[in-house]
Amino acid sequence: MHLVITGSSSGIGRALAAHLLERGHGVWGLARSPQAAPAAGDFHATRCDVADWAQVERAATEIATTWPHLDALITCAGTQGAIGPAAELDPSAWSATVRTNLDGTYYAIRALHALLRRAPRRAKIVCFSGGGASKARPNFSAYGAAKTAVVRLVETIAAEARAESLDINAVAPGAINTRMTDEVLRLGPAVVGEAEYQAARRPAARSAEALQKALGLVDWLLAPASDGISGRLLAATWDPWSSLEARRDALAPSDVYTLRRIVPEDRGLKF
Repeated sequence: MHLVITGSSSGIGRALAAHLLERGHGVWGLARSPQAAPAAGDFHATRCDVADWAQVERAATEIATTWPHLDALITCAGTQGAIGPAAELDPSAWSATVRTNLDGTYYAIRALHALLRRAPRRAKIVCFSGGGASKARPNFSAYGAAKTAVVRLVETIAAEARAESLDINAVAPGAINTRMTDEVLRLGPAVVGEAEYQAARRPAARSAEALQKALGLVDWLLAPASDGISGRLLAATWDPWSSLEARRDALAPSDVYTLRRIVPEDRGLKF
């Protein structure tokens, strides 16, 4: 398969690039930092700030000169950005955080959509969500708001692309130690909050286990086993994603693994 990964120079993106290269796929990494191949194989790299549409568009043109089609896009690029109480943050830093996480995801999808439509098999888009998408995350309002918007973007594109041979889903990877974790530890509980600080001190073994589950979920989302499952937010650590192929028909008309408003009747209450 021909795969593009954004944010491939570090963290989960880097781990995914190495993992997929080892599985024999061709990988094109987009990142702001220069990057060498994380493993042997067909690896290409372009320096690109995914929050800058012109740069993403140029990268897509470069990719199209080498690959006649794209089988999958995985959007890992992101930043925690502005951290602290929302009412006290620098507005420009807050906005820049949203731009990197949300615009960076959309720009990659928009620029590479034409190449994905040329895929000889069902094309796949995997967008990384993260902490703050499904519940409030104090002190991480910009990151959480952007990641929630990524999930709704995934749901919307899935609805728009029902007639296309394309699946798009969001992944909640779980607690994996990355540079974001290092940042939380460096800032300390006074800035990020005690709960966030303690969560960032998770044992390395638990992080490694979560990473393996996230890699497995991406493998499954890229494979024919997940064909037709689209517009979902799947938690790598908690959801029974490997068994969803057998439940495809029941899942399709439902709102399971989506973000929805809860009304009193959903909880057996009358207000």
